Formats: sequence, C-alpha cells, structure tokens
Amino acid sequence: MKYNRWDDSKVDTNLFLQLQDLATVLSDNPDLKFEYNYGSFIDIINGKIAGSRFWDINNHEIKESGYKTDVFLRTIGTLNHSNVPAMKAYLENMKDSSLPKFASQLITLLEDLRLEETVKKARPGTNKDFAVREKFFKHYFETQLNTNVTKSYPLDELFCLIYLNVQADQPDPDFPQANVRQLGQMEKLKPILYAIFEAKNTKDIVRLSKEIVFQLEPYYKDSLNEYFTFPISHIEDFTMNTLFDELTRTDDVANDDKEEVDEENNEYIDQRFSTWHRENQNSDRKQTFLQFELDVGTKTNIQGGGARETEDADQAMGTIQGASGQSKRNDYSELESLEKQEANRGSNQNESVYGKENRDAVAIVKEANPPSIQDMELYQEYVRDIENFKRKLAATIEKTLEHKKNAPRKDLIIGRLSKKLLPIVIDDNPRVFYKKNQESNEIDAAFTLLVDCSASMHNKMEETKRGIVLFHEVLNQLRIPHSIIGFWEDANDVKENYQPNYFHIIHSFTNSFHQNTGAGIMQLEPQEDNRDGFSIRVITKELAAKREKNKFLLVFSDGEPAADNYDQNGIVDTNLAVSDARKQGIDVIGMFLADGEIDERDDLIMKNIYGKERLMIPSVAELPEHFAPLLKRLLLRSI
Repeated sequence: MKYNRWDDSKVDTNLFLQLQDLATVLSDNPDLKFEYNYGSFIDIINGKIAGSRFWDINNHEIKESGYKTDVFLRTIGTLNHSNVPAMKAYLENMKDSSLPKFASQLITLLEDLRLEETVKKARPGTNKDFAVREKFFKHYFETQLNTNVTKSYPLDELFCLIYLNVQADQPDPDFPQANVRQLGQMEKLKPILYAIFEAKNTKDIVRLSKEIVFQLEPYYKDSLNEYFTFPISHIEDFTMNTLFDELTRTDDVANDDKEEVDEENNEYIDQRFSTWHRENQNSDRKQTFLQFELDVGTKTNIQGGGARETEDADQAMGTIQGASGQSKRNDYSELESLEKQEANRGSNQNESVYGKENRDAVAIVKEANPPSIQDMELYQEYVRDIENFKRKLAATIEKTLEHKKNAPRKDLIIGRLSKKLLPIVIDDNPRVFYKKNQESNEIDAAFTLLVDCSASMHNKMEETKRGIVLFHEVLNQLRIPHSIIGFWEDANDVKENYQPNYFHIIHSFTNSFHQNTGAGIMQLEPQEDNRDGFSIRVITKELAAKREKNKFLLVFSDGEPAADNYDQNGIVDTNLAVSDARKQGIDVIGMFLADGEIDERDDLIMKNIYGKERLMIPSVAELPEHFAPLLKRLLLRSI
C-alpha cells in the first residue's frame, strides 16, 4: 500500500469502467484508454483520454456528470470537430505574446463551449450531464471571482467574468463585487464574446481568441491560476486537419530512400494473372487480380502498367476463396513461421490473462525454508493465544457436520415408516417414509490465504500472523485443504519490461496437513511493493483448477495497491481481478488491517475493490476475534 497525504483521491471502480467504456465506444477506437489526470485532454500518441481530477468531489451526481462531459467533449468533439492546424498555429502565435497562459485557457474555454453545442446536437441524451456541468462551473467561477478580487489578480478576475458572461442566463448580468477596471474591460470585450455563439468552426474561435488577447496585452500581465488544460496533447506532431484524420492516416513507407532505375534497360512484363474455378471456367469471363500493399521498400521511378479497376466477379471470387476447405495433405513449409506465431500467441495470452497493467509482471515462486527452533517456539506461543477461538470454531463446525449427517430425510416413497400416518388418509400419493442421511462428514472446500507482504505491513505483520495461525490450525483440524502465500513486488529489481513479483509459499495444498509445518508462517516478513491484481490472478488460476466444490480466496491487506506504474490503475485492475475470480466460482474476500481506526478513505478503497465481501478490522490485535466469525460463516456455507 502507498498512502500520499497530499493526494487523497479515491478511485470509484464502477465509474472508471463506465468512463472507459464511454471513451472506447464514442471514439470508436479500442486503443484509446481513459485515465484521471490534472486536466482534460486527448493524447492519441499515447492512446489515452484524460478526465480532469477537478471533478473529484463528494457529490456523486456532479462527479459522474463532470467526468462524462469531459469524455463527451474529447471523443465526440475534439477528436472529430477541432481543426488541429488552426489551433496549432494559434499556439505558435501566442508564444510571442505576453499572455500565453491566458491565451491557452481562453481558446480551450471558447472551443469547448462551441463543441458542447455540437455534442448536444449530435447526442441529445448528453443535455442532462452538460446542465450539471454548467451549473457547477457557474458556482465555481463565482467563488473564484471573489477570490481573485480579494487577492488582486486582475486577469484571473477578468477570465472569471468572461465565463460568467458567456454562460449567463440573462443579458448584462451584474457583478457588484468585481473591480471597476475589469468591468470596464469586460464591456469592451462583449461584442467579441457574443460572436462565439455564431462561430461555425475552430478557425472562427481562433480569430475571436486572438482579438481578445491582442486587446488585453497592453494592459495586463499573464494570469496566475490554471482553470483549463489545453485539450490536445502533442499537437506539435500533427499535420492532418483533425485528430480523427491522424488516427486513420495511412503513412508512407517506413524508409525514405529512393532508387533511380534506367527505364531503357529495364524489362517490363505486362501479364494478366488469373485464378480458375469450375464455376468460373468460361473463357469469356473476366478474371481476378493480385494486389499488394507495400509498407517497407525502396522507392523507384519504374512506372507500372496502371491500376486495374475492380469488377463484380472480384467479390464473388473473394467469397469462393474464403470458403475453401483445408487440404488433407500435410504442409511443413511454414513450420518455422508457425512456431513464431505460437510464441507470439503465448505472449498475448499472458497479457490477456493477467491484465494489461501487468504485462511486464513476472511471477517468481519462493519456497518456505524448514522452520527453525525459534520459529517453532514462537508458533506454539501463538497457538496458545488463539486456542479459545480455535476450539469454539472447530466445535461449532463439527456439531453442524454431525447434525447434517444424522438428520433424517422425510416425505419419501420408500424407506422407514414414519409415525405420522395422516397423509395416507388425506393425500392421493402419500409419502410416509424417511431415511437417515449418510452424507460425508467432510467439507468440500479449498482455501487460499493471500498475505500482503508490502513494506507498509511492517508494524502489522506480527499480529497478522496470529490470525494466519488461527486459519491454519482450524482448517488443519477439520482436514480442509488450504494454502498460505505471501506476495510482494521487489521494487529494487524492477527494470524496463521486467517487474518481479514473489509468491512466498508457506503452505501449499499438498503439504497443508503435514505435521510441524505450521511454524513456516513465522517466515512471512514485510518486503517491498504490492501488485494485488496480478497476484490475485495468479492464485485464481491455481484455485480454479481445484476439484473442490467451494473455493475461497482470502486476501489480507492494509489497503491500496502500489507498485511500478501501478498507482492510478492499481485499484481498478485489482477490482477486475476480483471480478474475474468470482466469475470462475471463487469467493474472494478482502480483509483490511487498520492501525487502530478505520477511516472513510480506507473503507471506500476496499469497497471499490471487493464490494460487500470485505472485512474491516480496526486493529490487528482484534484480528482473531474478527476473523473467527468470518471463517465460521464460510465453512458453514460449504456444508
């Protein structure tokens, strides 16, 4: 877990996945991923659409609408309707201006207002979310206006006045708190500002923004605050009219060399290549053609014989070719190629199984060492501490099993005759027999306890071991197969394309019943980072292969996942890993270990990862008394 007191943001996994789906569907590009960032922008080079953390507020309705409108503006609006060369030229011109920061935010504001109307016209269902956005922004800029007046930030004050005027519900709104100088300047700007409602494209917005900046340059210094982020990232690298054109651009060949060929000494063969089929054997029918798309090669001055136009028969021949069957003879000519394909398929499968956030993660198994004498002595001390919990829990489960075994099954058509014979008189098909149950007194279940061994567990690990000892002792007495595994990522050995994740196997399913192995629990120690989503996926694969009917995965953790390039998307990735495990019939329960008090942030993080299936433990000292009822509930569910 990593906790940054300067960044107290919370990831709502349901909202994040909803925004990710919106970004993918509305952009019609699965490579564009949503992320939270300082501002709202689109970055097609790195394949992401960012929603502004400005919307990270407690009001869920405003938060959801704010992030949605960010996605609407960037996918429907900026991607398709913003003129990239015009905005690029505007930024170049503003480099020499004395108000570059103000100029960048001004065009962002005005272009977004234009795009908002375009989006609402194309998607009327977005009106509600944009209404929430506008209402919240009005309140925000009214507050900022007062702040800037108090602090004497004249251009920031004027920027707030610009927004409030163009979004006003009535003509000539009154701002008595504003400075007289800014109000006078606002009156001069109004004819230009009101012209934005007639703007038809980005070029019109650029022209109006330039007029405003040029008019203010002699009188103001640049603004101090940043309200909006420029909506197009890496705009200097683009040449097409829109970002959509950039995404669908067909590049020239990769190399730019060219070979000059002597045409007089060059042989040109004009020959028609055709295919044959019994349904196409008429000699007077036009034939199909061969076509190649060259991505890499050398340019020459050789002139071809001209392109051949497509014909009706071409499509038919394509259909025939696509429906052909596989030959019964073996062809080993492509064996090497097939091997390479298999290797590539393996790497792609690794990414799909463990998630895109973990494509560089590598699982490394570490076996437990034979317990030392000190480990055995400490283990026996812990066993004595949890003896009462163990005895009560085991006795409850054993009584339940015995009752189930001896409880009779009633209302049968064969078996022992019951003393209640009234159904013979009142029923057409009386069932007056019973049998005693002879079911197995074993619990058909398998458990895995996954223990977070990150550095933040340093002051909790010793007490955590008491709960793990309780887990092992109870399941061992009831003869229930289980495994205990510590997990962490070694931050010191992380390299590019390599993230080592260790799985410390304290107990495996094969040795969980062996005597004198419990003391191996004492070897669990806090290490480095924790990549929870990857670890859960690895263990899920092992649990899913077990034959037991009921499978449980318990995750001891102290909160938020934190590893290399895993900070922002760690919670979402872990939530997806938990969801995938549950789809495979595995019950996943998260157990949070606090330092004495559970705050709202910790509870929300665990809720976003594990949902209702979470156990919040205020203090690790209270772990056994909280863990015992949970274990009891899970065991009774398995009977």
